[in-house]
Amino acid sequence: MGDNGQALYHHGESDMTSEDRLFHDRIVQDPQVMVGKPVIRGTRIPVERIIEHLATTPDFDDLFAAYPRLRMEDVQAALAYALEAVEAKRGSRSKTAEALPTKA
Repeated sequence: MGDNGQALYHHGESDMTSEDRLFHDRIVQDPQVMVGKPVIRGTRIPVERIIEHLATTPDFDDLFAAYPRLRMEDVQAALAYALEAVEAKRGSRSKTAEALPTKA
């Protein structure tokens, strides 16, 4: 992550789809926040917590009541992150898949 809090990209922004920008603008990793787990930018809400919540209680009203700072765009980014992780595990990563920006 850059000094100004913006996500850093490994390729030109013109190469990214709008979904990629959503994902990279909203999900960050910082070793000093939640032990480096991917979280929603500006929060301490891990992506895995959102996925787990939806898996056990697939109710958006309940999710947003539990995490009032979340927005629908954050949930979409978490789901996109999870999808990319599954695709990477099975070796079928999308052409624009990149590692999350990390804080040095």
